[in-house]
Amino acid sequence: MQTMILGDGHLGWAIAAAAGERGERTPVLGRPAFERHDRAALAGVDLVIDASSGEAVRANVETALDAGVRRFVVATTGWAFDREAVDGALRGAEACAVVSANFSLGVALFARLVESAAGLFGTVAGFDPFLVEWHRRAKADRPSGTALDLAQRLTARHPGLATSDDLEVVSIRAGASPGIHLVGFDAVGETLELRLTARDRSAYATGVLAAADWLRRAPRAPGIQPFDTVVDELLASGDVLAA
Repeated sequence: MQTMILGDGHLGWAIAAAAGERGERTPVLGRPAFERHDRAALAGVDLVIDASSGEAVRANVETALDAGVRRFVVATTGWAFDREAVDGALRGAEACAVVSANFSLGVALFARLVESAAGLFGTVAGFDPFLVEWHRRAKADRPSGTALDLAQRLTARHPGLATSDDLEVVSIRAGASPGIHLVGFDAVGETLELRLTARDRSAYATGVLAAADWLRRAPRAPGIQPFDTVVDELLASGDVLAA
């Protein structure tokens, strides 16, 4: 089975390197010469990993579907405006895509800790939640997709937050940091902080490959599927570290 990575940035090459450590040769395609990739370049491809840019996701998925691809992992952020169209195209072709703002297994578990903390501190008067995220200077989206997901989880579990707009979110773009996310609860006499620091993109690559393995293990429901579903299966099997 052949996997193709669309996107030759840092993440795309990190995924290719992680696949190489498993003995898999995974070609990487950079930006197409025109608006879309030539579907002939995707002939014989079983699974596409998108690590491109937000504005390219829809075209990449549609071209790959035309080429016969039915399994996708989308590790790109900043394409919420095309999410409905992409989901419709996948369903129409009986294809499936695992989608996440962040494929780090550590982030997936961190998000669940944040949900639990929001439920606990939301019942105690005087603790104000906040979120700080810091990425490299060149990162375009602000807040990051991961920060938006964490904000949504906090809002859903914290009774004092009606919408994500009620949560104080700070974005820092400086230096070369691959990603820091800090969720805190501050009161008059004390502060509690949950913090996750990414050292490099290998953690994201590991999760992407876990999602690809999940897609190949069994037929999956058409359309967009959350990474949480993959993580649930890994936790149930006890294979999170092995992933």
